[in-house]
Amino acid sequence: MKGFNQLLKISLLALIAALPLTQVSAQPAPEWPTKSITLIATYAAGGSADTRMRLLARKLTEKLGQPVVVENKGGAGGVIGTSVIAKAAPDGYTIGSGNMAPLAVNPSLMKKMPYDPVKDIAPIILIESSPLVLSVANSLPVKNLAELIAMAKNAPGTLTFGSSGVGGAHHLSGEMFREIAGLDITHVPYKGGSPAATDLMAGHLSMMFEMGNSALPSIQAGKIRPLAVTSKTRLAILPDVPTMAESGVADFESYNWQGIIGPAGIPPAIIEKLNKVLNEILQDPDVLKAIADTGSQPRGGSADDFARFIGVEREKWAKVITTAGIKAE
Repeated sequence: MKGFNQLLKISLLALIAALPLTQVSAQPAPEWPTKSITLIATYAAGGSADTRMRLLARKLTEKLGQPVVVENKGGAGGVIGTSVIAKAAPDGYTIGSGNMAPLAVNPSLMKKMPYDPVKDIAPIILIESSPLVLSVANSLPVKNLAELIAMAKNAPGTLTFGSSGVGGAHHLSGEMFREIAGLDITHVPYKGGSPAATDLMAGHLSMMFEMGNSALPSIQAGKIRPLAVTSKTRLAILPDVPTMAESGVADFESYNWQGIIGPAGIPPAIIEKLNKVLNEILQDPDVLKAIADTGSQPRGGSADDFARFIGVEREKWAKVITTAGIKAE
């Protein structure tokens, strides 16, 4: 028995002596990043979302000292690219754009998703929010939002609003306007925002919620009449156009937005570093100008802030989709 006890004691001492080595071997790999990073743009090349990701990729390359390469994975309203991000290895070497549709709208609009927008995604930072502008055709005899609402209530079912398709920001903003203001207006979906905007200018539509940068040329040319913007504050590119709240429609905010996300399981230290660097990039004059020039507003904040924002957006649009009975096409 004495020999056994002595052997046990020796074994325990050997185990304790080995613990520091075990702890050392469990330490993280060399400081991230040590190689190139892939940034997935979830929409097609050439669009505003892609342009913004490429600008951020250049700035990240400068800050991190490693190449950040943009790969476009468009399709299905951003779902395909978001699925690629969600299924990537959680090592910080694959990140991408996180947008309104695939993270906050499609979970309520689509019957089945290839990823769980809560469990499979790690929010990193909200980059920008892009308010919409509610404009009317010049042929409509209204000068402000109050007059538009009065006209719609006096002639229920006669006014129309166009959109780029079912479930997009144009459409959902119109549905939320209809619900909050208590209106009977008719949705007319198009295959893209451009044909809808063309029909608005021609007077074939009564109104449309359109992205600020898209609407600006037509507004400046006097081809449509802007009544309100959907943000909490006025837009720098349209300083004379009031917000929906200023115009009498309380609790109305609508944005198309995008941030940076990664797959769930990325080490917190990597998320923290990315968040810090991207917050710094959002103070860069070139980036601020690029955001303002497209009618958007810079955001930033912590990863937790972005996660909470996505949750609020998901709940808001789920209510709109359910109330309006919207189904994916």
